[in-house]
Amino acid sequence: MIHFQVNIGKVLAVAFAGLSSQNAGVITIANAVFGSNPPIYPEVLARAFQLDANIVKELQAKFGP
Repeated sequence: MIHFQVNIGKVLAVAFAGLSSQNAGVITIANAVFGSNPPIYPEVLARAFQLDANIVKELQAKFGP
């Protein structure tokens, strides 16, 4: 599982995360992010990766189900 957080506030934020898994393994980021089902909104990914939304849509088509 991929985790993503974004600070939508106007001040600096501090975050502490503790993650574990009973089924640890390898996760391919491209498949998990651009091929997720249901898909992540292209506008969110475009902002997170500083890409054009059309590029994100192409990547989702390539990695999607």
